[in-house]
Amino acid sequence: MSKSILVTGGAGFIAHHVIEHILNNTDWTIVSLDRLDFSGNLNRLQEVVGGRKDSNRVKIVHHDLKAPLNSQIVSAIGDINYIAHLAAGSHVDRSIDYPMEFVMDNVVGTANILEYAKSIDSLDKFVYFSTDEVFGPAPGDVKYKENDRYNSTNPYSASKAGAEELVVAFENTYRMPNIITHTMNVFGERQHPEKFIPMCINNILNNNKIWIHGNKEKTKAGSRHYIHAKDVASALLFLLNNSTPSIPDKTGIKCPKYNIVGAEEIDNLSLAKFIAKVLNKELKYEIIDFHSSRPGHDLRYALDGNKMMKLGWMPSKVFDTLEQTIKWTVDNKRWLQS
Repeated sequence: MSKSILVTGGAGFIAHHVIEHILNNTDWTIVSLDRLDFSGNLNRLQEVVGGRKDSNRVKIVHHDLKAPLNSQIVSAIGDINYIAHLAAGSHVDRSIDYPMEFVMDNVVGTANILEYAKSIDSLDKFVYFSTDEVFGPAPGDVKYKENDRYNSTNPYSASKAGAEELVVAFENTYRMPNIITHTMNVFGERQHPEKFIPMCINNILNNNKIWIHGNKEKTKAGSRHYIHAKDVASALLFLLNNSTPSIPDKTGIKCPKYNIVGAEEIDNLSLAKFIAKVLNKELKYEIIDFHSSRPGHDLRYALDGNKMMKLGWMPSKVFDTLEQTIKWTVDNKRWLQS
């Protein structure tokens, strides 16, 4: 019997890649739950679902998770085996200006989807997508493991950490089959043009200067582990298809957590130079002390991806998927329009 999955925030950037990956690699039915704000764009789903012979496998339900799921929404969703909770406010700058908006979206929204999920008898797994930013900046060569301490440096990351604790609490209290993932700096086709990679592509194409986030001395660019959204989708399906037992570690933690990490760490200047090289254009840039001028932003984030690798999942080579994304974006410039 075919399975069914509910993807929250389905018209969002990462989630629409998840939906495409599930369509291509399973026979499952998919429900996309979305409120369609500035982050959600149905044109993403239209491009990956429209025209497919099996497009009827995807159902779209409109709902804002700041409100509980009422009986009509639950009926529209139907029977569900898996939930991938990706819906979230994710703009750090906006969270600094409007912190309560992120508490409502990320904490209250997660509480409402968990409250719905705990009533599903057929639920096999609930996956909450969190972020590397809950750990805070990674000094030196530190790479955070799944159960390391948290140190949120902005309201966005704090709201994601708060939602994580709800996911843990619902597993501990209600014995739900919950999983938490951390990922960072996801890129790919149809990403919002304000994000770093599409922003670089757009500015380089238009011969504009790029501002590179660096240290106080302006001698070192910030660095991240970049990963393509298709790899994130692949990791999710890997976790759904494989056993992830809730086995307490020596501290008693039961809720499984997994870091979904790109294959290599890349500094932002090297990334911009690579984009310029692929575009065969000159890179105009300036390193700025972004951390000091913009509180809540950090020079370096880093996660340890060994746990997923030991399970048998490996990410793609970053520069291969990045080159594909750059060339796709050049051919589809409408996605660079804000």
